[in-house]
Amino acid sequence: MADTSCDPGLVTVADVREFFREALHGALLQQHLRVRDHTEQYVVNLLAMFMRSEALFEPGPDGHGQIRPLALLLADAVATADAERRYRMLQRLGDVALFVAGFLAQGFPRRLVDIDYHIAMGGSAYGALAQVPVRGPRRALAAVFAELEDKFQPLVDALNEIRAAAGQSERDVLRLYELWQKTGSARARRLLLGLGIVPFPRGRFAH
Repeated sequence: MADTSCDPGLVTVADVREFFREALHGALLQQHLRVRDHTEQYVVNLLAMFMRSEALFEPGPDGHGQIRPLALLLADAVATADAERRYRMLQRLGDVALFVAGFLAQGFPRRLVDIDYHIAMGGSAYGALAQVPVRGPRRALAAVFAELEDKFQPLVDALNEIRAAAGQSERDVLRLYELWQKTGSARARRLLLGLGIVPFPRGRFAH
């Protein structure tokens, strides 16, 4: 996937970018989360890009669009000997994981691939990219990827806020509790408390 910070295809969705810029800024304030300007801009461009279905979905065996499984993206990245191709595949993996976890998490079937899997896979992909020796414009991206790895889960919370503000509110209390248990999401805990439910954390996110 091309570097979203300079993807010429995004010029046609300038209004969408402006919407996401304002929405993300507000969500970050709501989450008390601070990120670098370059990181915020990267996420804005990522969101605008994935508003084009062809950027997110790939043709499946049945001819219908589908999101390529993260495990297959990772396998392709590991298998290739081309460093540039591996870089782009890892970036694609991280970007898709962040978008899906932030906007499509409520569609995950229970007991199958879940949000914690996307958080782990996406964070790891960005972390690997942050360690790649680069020169030129990509030097700035290395710092962006490092921050995306470090703040992946809180950024997922921020994207959840944008999704909820668009009218897709959280309605399944059990699902919300599962998100809290699996990821330690501060947003999930806050929403549960607002419903009068005191979440009892467990696992590695308990604190």
